[in-house]
Amino acid sequence: MSHTNQADIILSSNAVFTGAGDKPIPASIAIVDNKIAAVGTKEEVEVFKGPDTKIYDYADQLIVPGFHDFHLHLIMGTILENGVNLSEARSEEEAVQMVKQYADERPDEEWIIGVGWDAGYWEGKQLPDKSSLDRVIPDRLVLLYHAEMHYAWVNSKTLAYCNIDRDTENPPYGFINKDDNGEPTGILYEKATRLVDQKAYDFSKDKEKELMEKFLKLSASVGVTSVNDMYGDNNEKYYELFKEFDEKGQLTTRVHIFPSIDFEMERLKQYRKDYASDKLQFSGLKGFIDGVITSRTAYLVGPYADDPETSGELVYTPEEIKKKVVEADKEGFRIRFHAIGDGAVRLALDAFEEAQKANGKRDSRHTIEHVEIIQEDDIPRFSELGVLASMQPELMAQSERKTYTARIGKEKEPFVFPINTLKSTGVTVGLGTDFPVAALNPMLEIYRAVTRISSDGRPWHVHECISLAEALKDYTKSPAYGTFRENELGTLEAGKLADIVVLDRNLFEVRPEEILETKVKLTISDGQVVYDSEHTFEEAKTY
Repeated sequence: MSHTNQADIILSSNAVFTGAGDKPIPASIAIVDNKIAAVGTKEEVEVFKGPDTKIYDYADQLIVPGFHDFHLHLIMGTILENGVNLSEARSEEEAVQMVKQYADERPDEEWIIGVGWDAGYWEGKQLPDKSSLDRVIPDRLVLLYHAEMHYAWVNSKTLAYCNIDRDTENPPYGFINKDDNGEPTGILYEKATRLVDQKAYDFSKDKEKELMEKFLKLSASVGVTSVNDMYGDNNEKYYELFKEFDEKGQLTTRVHIFPSIDFEMERLKQYRKDYASDKLQFSGLKGFIDGVITSRTAYLVGPYADDPETSGELVYTPEEIKKKVVEADKEGFRIRFHAIGDGAVRLALDAFEEAQKANGKRDSRHTIEHVEIIQEDDIPRFSELGVLASMQPELMAQSERKTYTARIGKEKEPFVFPINTLKSTGVTVGLGTDFPVAALNPMLEIYRAVTRISSDGRPWHVHECISLAEALKDYTKSPAYGTFRENELGTLEAGKLADIVVLDRNLFEVRPEEILETKVKLTISDGQVVYDSEHTFEEAKTY
């Protein structure tokens, strides 16, 4: 018997993780147009087979819903993905030599841009200085972000080009580091980096398109079919670029945008109206409450253990944060706040609570980003207020563990990256990379989430490990829910959009270390094959 809806594609495997249960099952999936028409046994799905149906049989390789990165920075990530990566540098001199080599290989590039250095891994743990860069690259523009992206290291040429000198005042929520003589050292904190990056990222339209194409290619190759592009400074200038790709049918990854909560209300309402397609949609607002632990700009309850003079920095006063949230919530906007320190997390919860009191309770799905440290009293408040957590396990492994612990102190250390603690109280946790802070490959985050292996090669709080099934769901189902798209995305079920990924092995059958070696064989986005590894068609049985 033939079926009126002939499938374009039928995928089969003995290991299909639909996301509806906790274990993979043997199953076949029929795709008609851009939707999943059926998930069932081979016999049940056979009725969808027609003369033009492409059939792939993956034996024991794992089929999962498309990965949904809950927090990244799309264009900035792509720029830095193609820049110099300094994460392996173990001294200032080594970092400088890596930059020099990169620059020498690219004599025509005006800007040398990089990311990933962390003085916490260097002997003496001293911040670097412009002078070391000046010695080897005196005549090119250099911009090097710290691993956490909240501060940057530049050379003298860049300082001069951007008009930063001894008389330059600190911008709001930014700090230009100066030496004892009042001269800039080449380290710029928080919004002081904008003085440089707004010039570094002044690209032509062609260059922007090229970056977008690179991102979509990378995204498809690692099985990421949806992303939440979290506001970064000046990010909104790329929304038209995204729209152009969408209208031309070239958006092979779904993009959800989150402009800044600081924009005026009318502009935000316009974004909500203008971006509302299946592939590109406005999804809420992003705000910052604090900075990061390593630079002591994350806001803590009480002072830093290694510097009792400071508790960190707030981007707004508590009153301003609450006012912003109450106003945005009143207009039905969903809000996502960067909050790393326990003081910032508490403030975000306070603001969401204030909004509920002022505007009444609704299904708002407000979200706190990062949640690196939390006060025990605040754990139950997430569930009480219906707040989600957006977390990036790989960032735990990037931090030099001793330095991190020395900053926050022993008392706070038991509540570092509390993924399982939050989940066990019923909190929805969405996983992502914060790309370019971490690589876009979901396997890194999944590996960290299930093992908690930190920078010293040992697990950091085994009780915070989550199961593989949970990690997969938190990378597919939870972000779909967090983006109000649980009826369309996040699981492999009939009627849902066909965003599907095939991995080269069954993660449920291998040692956790093998998760890191796992590669994507096939990525289907919106019913279309957008990536297949080199030999997919030869290896997969095609009838």
